[in-house]
Amino acid sequence: MIEFETVSKIYGDKKAVDDVSFKINKGEFFVLIGPSGCGKTTTLKMINRLINLSEGFIYFNDKPISDYDVSKMRWDIGYVLQQIALFPHMTIKENIAQVPEMKKWKKKDIADRVDELLNMVGLDPETYRDRYPSELSGGQQQRIGVIRALASDPPVVLMDEPFSALDPISRKNLQDDLLELQTKIKKTIVFVTHDIEEAMKMGDRICLLNQGRVEQIGTPDEFIHHPKNEFVKSFLGNMDVHVLKQIQLGDIAQPITEVSIGEINQFPKVKPTETIDHIYGLLAEHEAIVMDKGEEVPSHIVTRKYVFSYLAGKNRGVS
Repeated sequence: MIEFETVSKIYGDKKAVDDVSFKINKGEFFVLIGPSGCGKTTTLKMINRLINLSEGFIYFNDKPISDYDVSKMRWDIGYVLQQIALFPHMTIKENIAQVPEMKKWKKKDIADRVDELLNMVGLDPETYRDRYPSELSGGQQQRIGVIRALASDPPVVLMDEPFSALDPISRKNLQDDLLELQTKIKKTIVFVTHDIEEAMKMGDRICLLNQGRVEQIGTPDEFIHHPKNEFVKSFLGNMDVHVLKQIQLGDIAQPITEVSIGEINQFPKVKPTETIDHIYGLLAEHEAIVMDKGEEVPSHIVTRKYVFSYLAGKNRGVS
C-alpha cells in the first residue's frame, strides 16, 4: 500500500529523516513513534506531500507519489491532527461533508454518509449534525475529526498525535473507539505518537525512530521480547513492562462476544490466577487466551490488545 525507499528529508545541513525504508501493508495500523524531534511527523507528512522528500522514493499503490495530482491524492488520504481543526463557523454536518462536496458527491449521498459516520462513533445524527464545534466536548470534537477524515471513504488515514491533548479518560475511550472502528472499516492507518503505551495498544506494527533513522520495526510482541539495541530497551523502559509480573489473567479478561465455539476451542485455556508475565509467550503465538474457570462453555477471553489497554490505563491512573 505505502512504501518508503531510502527516503531522506534535508533542511540545510540537517537530515530530519535519514535514509528511511519500510513498507506499510493494506489494512495495517502502523505506528510511528520516537522522542521529540526524531522525524516522525515529518515522515507522516511526506506521505501526502505536505512536506516534500529530499531523497529517495515514496510509493502509494506501487506508484511514486510524485506521479499523482497532489490535490486528488490528498482526497484519497484522510488526515487527523492533534489540533482537530474543525471549522468553527460550520455545523458538524458541514465539517464532515467538506471532501465529499469537493468530490462532487450527490447531496443525498453526503447526508447519508454524515449520518452513517456519526452513528459509527456513537453520536446521534439528530442531536449532533446541526451543532457547531463549540457546542461539543473535546472528545466529541476529536471524534468528528476522525470521521471527517473518513468521509470520502479514503483507503489511507494519517493521524498525527490525535489524542495527546485529551484528558486520560477521554484518551483511553477514543483509543478503544478507534480500535473498534478499525475492525469494521479496515483502513490503512499511519499513526504518530510519542507515547509507548499508546503505540503498544494501537499498533499492528511499530516503527521506532531516533534522530531521523529507524531503530526497529516490529510488532508489540517483538519489541518486548526482542528489542534490537540499547536505545530500544531504554525507550521501552518508559513503559512499566515489569507490571506484567503482577497482573493476573482474571484482571484483564473480557466477556466473550461474537466468537464461535469452534474458534474458542482453538485458543489455549489458562487459569485466571496465572500472571500475564508467565503466559505472555502464549499471547505471542496465539491471537487470544481463554480463561479457564471450569465452565462448560468459557465466558472470558484475553487478547494482546487487552493487555496493552490495561497497561496504558494503569500507568495513567485510569481504571
